[in-house]
Amino acid sequence: MKKTTIKRIIIVALILVTVGGGYATYLYNMPHRDVQSVTPFVEIHADDLIKEFLNNSKVANAKYLSADGDSKVVVVKGTVGKIMEDLKGQKVIILRSTSSKIGVSSTFTKETNKSTEGVTIGDIIKIKGVIRSGAEYDEDLELYEDVIIEKSNRVG
Repeated sequence: MKKTTIKRIIIVALILVTVGGGYATYLYNMPHRDVQSVTPFVEIHADDLIKEFLNNSKVANAKYLSADGDSKVVVVKGTVGKIMEDLKGQKVIILRSTSSKIGVSSTFTKETNKSTEGVTIGDIIKIKGVIRSGAEYDEDLELYEDVIIEKSNRVG
């Protein structure tokens, strides 16, 4: 090959690496969504949210979830069935449904963990967060999967 062709290939490769690296840096440092400052899409009872996903998951997915990660922020009211802590030290509260074996699993952040203080099993509370996945029944495992809400905070 000629020296000019090699130089052009090297220049094009350097430009592509620079542009790709710049874009990756932009995505990595992009500000995270402040879920707690967003007006909720809807305030709903845990039972009703679960029923929506179980009755017609396609419609519920279209209503609440978004492929670009900008899913709906909701306020869910329900009865506390379980309180846990995940491996990251974040509190997880499961609001149990009165009509099925499924619940709404709400993961708090380290910043919002303090809002779970004083909550006990059986309390009726409201939780604001962003929906990450809907309730469903896995036929292979014969298990129900909870509605998943992240970046949660207790409200009201």
